[in-house]
Amino acid sequence: MSRHARERLINIILYGSVAAVLVFLYIPIFTLIAFSFQEGRFLVLPFQGLSLQWYGALFRNSAAATALWNSTLIAFVAMLFSTALGTAAAIVAVRYRFRFKLPFLGLSTAPLAFPQLLMGIVLLLWFSVLGRWLDFNNGLVTAIIGHVVYITPFAMIIVAVQVFNFDIALEDAARDCGAGPWEVYRYVTIPLLWPGIFSAAIFSFLLSWGNFYLTYSLAGSTRTLPTFVFSGIATGSSPLYPAMATVVFIPGILLVMVADALRRRAARRLA
Repeated sequence: MSRHARERLINIILYGSVAAVLVFLYIPIFTLIAFSFQEGRFLVLPFQGLSLQWYGALFRNSAAATALWNSTLIAFVAMLFSTALGTAAAIVAVRYRFRFKLPFLGLSTAPLAFPQLLMGIVLLLWFSVLGRWLDFNNGLVTAIIGHVVYITPFAMIIVAVQVFNFDIALEDAARDCGAGPWEVYRYVTIPLLWPGIFSAAIFSFLLSWGNFYLTYSLAGSTRTLPTFVFSGIATGSSPLYPAMATVVFIPGILLVMVADALRRRAARRLA
């Protein structure tokens, strides 16, 4: 086999593998979107007709609106805390040397090794014991704490990549011009790290918004989008839930695209 033929075969295998992975990932999503437009009440083939009635029913459903608000609130607050903690941890981990740095890195990234179901059960037991002592029940606050514990390591890793590529000479130049420590962070460090911080924030929001295991374990009687869909599907399938999944999926894709566009723009500016 000639060299040109080998290279062509390798390209076919590589591109074919990528196409197969994309098809495997996105066929269920597009199937779900298609089911949200069917007229019948059950998720069966062939379709009985095409209609937008389930989107109208979704926006008139007060329980769905409450679940959407709860999920958005939990995700937004968890995003703020996890991004702030992850950014601080990334700066410390990459730029500073101290005696207990290795244990610090191990403890900071330990939640990544825990399955969400196991972490949810452990935190549920912990909050149950603590709740009996302090007289509180699981709800939004416990769900937010659990999400922050799980999501912060992801935010830390994303920001750490940006910190690792940061040119410290820019900070030195700002100090030489008379800038103080806070001014250096405000006008030099944070703006240059902002694409990584924003990407971490978007990723943290999406991880929290669609999280089921931790929310199911820690939210108590508070209903969120994942638990609302789970309870609805458990009692009977309906195109209402594919419609909700579609409404949730599209903003998530748009947020990912915005984060990637900002990352590419920052890379061009640094280049």
